[in-house]
Amino acid sequence: MLLPSLRKALQKASDPVKASAMRAYMKSAMPYHGVPTPLLRKVCKLTFADVQFATASHWQAQVLDLWRGARFREERYAALYLAGDERGRPFQTPSAMKMYEELIVTGAWWDYVDDIASHRIGPILRDYPAPMRRKILSWSKSNNLWKRRAAIVCQLGFKAETDLELLYACIEPSLGSREFFLQKAIGWALRQYAWTDGAEIKRYVRLNRARLSALSYREALKNIDRVPMRPRKPAPSRTPAARNS
Repeated sequence: MLLPSLRKALQKASDPVKASAMRAYMKSAMPYHGVPTPLLRKVCKLTFADVQFATASHWQAQVLDLWRGARFREERYAALYLAGDERGRPFQTPSAMKMYEELIVTGAWWDYVDDIASHRIGPILRDYPAPMRRKILSWSKSNNLWKRRAAIVCQLGFKAETDLELLYACIEPSLGSREFFLQKAIGWALRQYAWTDGAEIKRYVRLNRARLSALSYREALKNIDRVPMRPRKPAPSRTPAARNS
C-alpha cells in the first residue's frame, strides 16, 4: 500500500504552474502534480526507504499497484523508479518481461517506453541473451508500435557490446513504417551505435538508403562527422595450410 503515502508526499511537493507546463509538453491525458525529476527522486527515496521485497511476485505486485492505481503521471514515474530499485535487482530476469510488457502497452508513450526499454529490458537482455533475444525479436514484429520501439532502442547503452545482428533484425520490420515514433527510434538507435563504429553505420545507411525514411536517415547520420573513424583492424593473415584446413 505505497500509493497513498506516495501521493500525499507528491501533493505536498506539487506546483500547479509546473504541472500545467509539464502536462502540455508531454501532451499527457493524465495530469501532473508538477514535481520535477530531482525532487521526485527524493520523494521516492524517502517513501520507499523501508520497502522490502520477499519474492519476485511481491516486487512486481508493488510496482503494478503503483502503476495501475496512478492518477498522476509522476505516480507512474515512481512505479518505474521502484521497478529499478536495487532491492529488486535479483528479480530482473526474463520472468519480469510480462510486467514490463504491461507497462509498455498501457503506458503507450515515449517517456515510459524509452526508460523501460533502455534501463530495464536492456540489462535483462545483456544478462540473459538467449531467451531475451527471442522475446525482443518477437516484439519487433508486434502490432503494438511501442513494443516495436522498445525492441529497437533497448540496446542504446550497449556501445561495443551491441548485438548488431539483433539490432538490424529489430529495425527490419519497421523500415517501411510511416509511424513517427518508429522512424525516430530507428534513427536514434543507429546514431547511438555510430559513436562506436561510424563506418559501419555509414555502410548500413548507404545499403538501406532507399528503405530508410528521411527522418531515420537524418537521425542516423546526425553526428557522423563528429565521430572519430576508427580504422578497422585487418583480418589476420592465414597461411595456405590454414586456408585448406
